[in-house]
Amino acid sequence: MARTKDQEVWSNIKVKPLWKITVFIYGQAANKFVFTSDSTTLSNQQTQSVRTILGEQNILELSGEDHKRVRGALVSFLKPESLKQYVGKMDEEVKKHLELHWQGKQQVKVRVAPHEDPHIQHNLLTLFGVERGARKDKFVACFQEMIEGMWSIPINLPFTRYNRSLRARTRVQNMVKDLIREKRLELEQKGASTHQDLITCMLSIHNENNEQVITEKEIVDNVILVMVAGHDTSSVLITFIMRLLANEPTIYAAVLQEQEEIKSKPSGEKALKDIEYGGYLIPKGWHVFWVSPMTHMDSSIFPEPSKFDPSRFENQASVPPYCFVASGGGPRICPGYEFARIETLVTIHHQVTHFTWKLCADHSFSRDPMPIPTQGLPIQLVPKKTF
Repeated sequence: MARTKDQEVWSNIKVKPLWKITVFIYGQAANKFVFTSDSTTLSNQQTQSVRTILGEQNILELSGEDHKRVRGALVSFLKPESLKQYVGKMDEEVKKHLELHWQGKQQVKVRVAPHEDPHIQHNLLTLFGVERGARKDKFVACFQEMIEGMWSIPINLPFTRYNRSLRARTRVQNMVKDLIREKRLELEQKGASTHQDLITCMLSIHNENNEQVITEKEIVDNVILVMVAGHDTSSVLITFIMRLLANEPTIYAAVLQEQEEIKSKPSGEKALKDIEYGGYLIPKGWHVFWVSPMTHMDSSIFPEPSKFDPSRFENQASVPPYCFVASGGGPRICPGYEFARIETLVTIHHQVTHFTWKLCADHSFSRDPMPIPTQGLPIQLVPKKTF
C-alpha cells in the first residue's frame, strides 16, 4: 500500500497476516466508509460456522437489491410505529421473569442460560407469536444447542460441537417452517392481522403482481438471525448496565428518579474490487476489518471514554455522525435497533424501580465472542416492593 500525504491515515490503517490478507481500519471516516459503501465495493462475510448456522439468506450475507428487499421487510415490522403495540407484551414478560426468578431471592445471576433468558421469551412471543408452553420450551432448548457451536471450528464430525449445532439448527428450521405454514394458513383464511408478528408480516408482503416478496428460505434464515441477535445483544447490554449501575450509586439514583417519573406519567467486510480509502489502495479480495471499539474509546470524540457516563448521550447532536456505531450506521444500521432499545428500557425500568443490588465476587468476564461474566454476574438483591 502506498503511503499517503495524509499522515493521520497511516496510524489508522494496518495490515496483519491473518488467515487472509486483512486491512484493519477504525475511526469516524472508517465507519462511514464501511456503512455507506455499496454492494459493488464491499460485501459482508461471516465465518463459515456462523454463515452455515444462521443460513446463507440472512441479511448479513445478502447484498445489493436482495439485502435491500429483505431488510425492508424486516424494518416494516420492526419500525417504532409498529412496535408500540408490543410494549405491553414486553412489559408483561419482564414482570413475569422478575417475579418468578428474582422476587423473594437474596441472590441471583443476571446472565442466565437461554431457557431462562427473558429476552428469548420476548422474541418468541412478540416476534413469532409462540406462547409459553411445551412448544416454546422445545424451541428454546434447540436454540440453546444451536448457538453453542456458532463460533466453533467448522469440523462436521459426530462428536464435535459444530455438528451438534448443525443438527439443532435443522430442528429449529423445521419448527420455524411449521410456524410459517400456520401463519400462511391464518392469512389465507383472513384470520390474522398482517402485523401480528414478524413471520406473518413477512409472509404478507407482495409485489404489484401479487407475488410473495420474501421466500420461505429467507424468512427461515432471518428468523434465526433475529433470535440469535436478540439473545446476544440485549442480554449482554443489560448485564453490563447492571454491573455498572451497581458500581455507580449516583448514576443509579439518577436512573431511578427518571424511571419513577416515567411511572407517574400516563402511559466482517470483503473488497469486491480495487478501492481507495484515505489515499491507500485496497486490492480486490483483501478483507476489511473495521474496529468500532477503537472509535468508541477515542478520547478526542468521547472524553474519558472508560467512564460510565450516560449523560454524554443526552444531547445526541453533540455526538458526531458515524462515531457511536454500536448498532451500525447509515443504510446498514441494525433493523432491530428500536426493538432492542425498547426491550432494554422496559427491563431496566422494572429492575431499578423494584430492586437495588450489590455485586458479589464476580468482576471478570470472557468473550464467546460477546463479553460474558465468567460466573453469570451474581448479585445480592434488596427488594423495594412487590409487583
